[in-house]
Amino acid sequence: MSVTIHFLGPLRDMAGEDCRAVDAPLDWTGLLAVVGPEIAQQLNEARVNVACAGKVLSDKTTLNARDGDEVALLPPVSGG
Repeated sequence: MSVTIHFLGPLRDMAGEDCRAVDAPLDWTGLLAVVGPEIAQQLNEARVNVACAGKVLSDKTTLNARDGDEVALLPPVSGG
């Protein structure tokens, strides 16, 4: 039973990997614990969003990922 975390943009560079499988279920506290302190600090910023099972969470602290879910860590988008 696992959840796949996808690291996008600069968070991928920080993690050193595109994705990571972790034990399910996964809540907000568990997510912060498994991504490491540098990424956890970024996730606590309001500008970073979290999606679970294809839906961006309006309140990322309500994360409740189950077996087979994918969690995407979405840094702010910029460009022109």
